[in-house]
Amino acid sequence: MSIKSDRWIKRMVEQFGMIEPFETSQVRQGVISYGLSSYGYDMRVAREFKIFTNVYSPIVDPKEFDERSFVEFEGDVCVIPPNSFALARSVEYFRIPRNVLTICVGKSTYARCGIITNVTPFEPEWEGYVTLEISNTTPLPARIYANEGIAQVLFFEADPDDVCEVSYKDKRGKYQAQQGVTLPRI
Repeated sequence: MSIKSDRWIKRMVEQFGMIEPFETSQVRQGVISYGLSSYGYDMRVAREFKIFTNVYSPIVDPKEFDERSFVEFEGDVCVIPPNSFALARSVEYFRIPRNVLTICVGKSTYARCGIITNVTPFEPEWEGYVTLEISNTTPLPARIYANEGIAQVLFFEADPDDVCEVSYKDKRGKYQAQQGVTLPRI
């Protein structure tokens, strides 16, 4: 398995629509950067957020998730309360080839402010908008800027003789083709 470069990413976008919309270079002027980088793609966060609240639900249970655990918000700037958490989604829609696995890491601009973005790997043949898990680890409110960079996606391609036997699509994964901010499912 090897990490893939900007040339490979461009080729996969042109041939297979791997990322839509796609920025062919990094956009940086006055924003938290997004777009194509040397060995990855910096995705953006959309304007839809679900911010955790403890007003209506005393416990978070991934097997019986209560949607009242969130306050929905849509806007250009989302404020996440101190020591709190929000879900959001990517601007970009991803289509991952069968021989590819991705790993996402948060942008350093946010990490240096105590904001951690967690995204699970995109498995082979997964597609959809990415649900982003954003934690504010600080004792202060934190701003998240919609339509700007939030995390970098790194692409790893399997050797031709070592492509997976069962893809995410094959096993009919529960988050396949997700459209909006998607809550936990079992």
